[in-house]
Amino acid sequence: MTTKYTGKEFEGLKNQAEGGGTLAKVGLFVFFIFTRAIHPTIIDASKSVNEDTGKKYFEYGKMTVVLGETVVTIIVAQLMALAAGMPVWRSIWAPKPMKVFSIIGFIYALGDYLEMASMGALGGAAYQILLQSKLVVTALMMWGIKGTRQTSLQWNILFLVMLSMCVYMIGTSGDSSSGGGGIPIMGVFNVLLKVSVSCLCAVLSDKYMKDFKSEPIYVQLVQFKCAWFVTILALTFIDGQTWQRGFFTGWNGVTVGVLTSFTVKGWSTLYLLAILDSVLKNIGEAMAVLVIYIAQVVLPAFDEKFEVPTFLSVCVVMLSVTAYVSAKSVVEKAALYDQKQGK
Repeated sequence: MTTKYTGKEFEGLKNQAEGGGTLAKVGLFVFFIFTRAIHPTIIDASKSVNEDTGKKYFEYGKMTVVLGETVVTIIVAQLMALAAGMPVWRSIWAPKPMKVFSIIGFIYALGDYLEMASMGALGGAAYQILLQSKLVVTALMMWGIKGTRQTSLQWNILFLVMLSMCVYMIGTSGDSSSGGGGIPIMGVFNVLLKVSVSCLCAVLSDKYMKDFKSEPIYVQLVQFKCAWFVTILALTFIDGQTWQRGFFTGWNGVTVGVLTSFTVKGWSTLYLLAILDSVLKNIGEAMAVLVIYIAQVVLPAFDEKFEVPTFLSVCVVMLSVTAYVSAKSVVEKAALYDQKQGK
C-alpha cells in the first residue's frame, strides 16, 4: 500500500542553497565562470599565425608560462606563510603533508603539460567543450572504484553530452581556430588525457586536503608547487625549445596575461571550490563554453564569425551538461522516495 506524498520525504537531503548570502554566491559563481572562460581564451589569443600554412602556434615556449606561475605562487604563498608567523612557514616543510602533496603536484604538472599541448592544436571553445567529457570519465571512475551506478536517465544525458561535443567538433573542424585540416586528433587525445588526470587530481586533492585541513591553503599550495615546479622544469629541458631558443623568446604582453591567468586559476580553484558546491562548479564550467564562444566572436584578436549552427551546438553542449548535473538531485530524491515507499 502506498502512502500519500507529503513533501517531507526529502528532508534528509542536503539543501544546496544553504550557507552564505545569495548575492555573494552569485558573485562568486559569475567570477568562477569568467575565470574558466578567460583562461583558454587568453591562451588561444597568445598564439601566432604561420604565414605559410595559416595554422596557429605558440611563438613562446609552452612550458615557460607554467614554470613562471609555479615560481610566482611559491614566492607569494611563502610570503603569506611568513606573515602568519615563522611556525606556519616551518609547517610547509613537514615531511608527511609535503610527501603527499608533492605526489599530487607531480600529477597536476602533467595536467598542465597536456593542457598546453592540447591548446596548441585546439581553439579555446573546442578545448572547453571537450573538458566536459570529465562527466563521463568521472561516472566511469565512480562505477569502477566505488561501484556507484548511473541511472538510465543519467546515461542518456551523458550520451547526449558526448554526441553534442562530436557535433561541435565536426562542425568546426575546418575553421581557422583549429588551423583547419579536419579534427586535430592529437589535440583531442591530449584533452581526454588532461581530463583523466584532472579527475584523479580532484579526488586526491579532496581527500588529502581534508586530512590536512588544519593547514592554511597557502601552505598547501607551496607543498603542491614544489614538485610541480621540479616536474615542469624537467619538461622544459626535453621539449627542445625552451632553453635552446631562450626562456623569454616570443614573450609579449599577452604572454604575461597567460601567466597571470594560470596564477589566478590556480589560486581561485582551491579557494572557490571550497565555497561553491560541485553542482554550481559544473554548471559554471559549462556556461564558460558560451562565454568563450561569444568572446571569440566579439574580440578583434580572433577571426571567428558568428554562425547559427555553431552557436546552437555550443548551447546544446551547455544545456546537456546542465541537465546532467541537475538530474543528480532528481535521481537522489527518487531513490529516497522509493526507499521510503519500500518500508
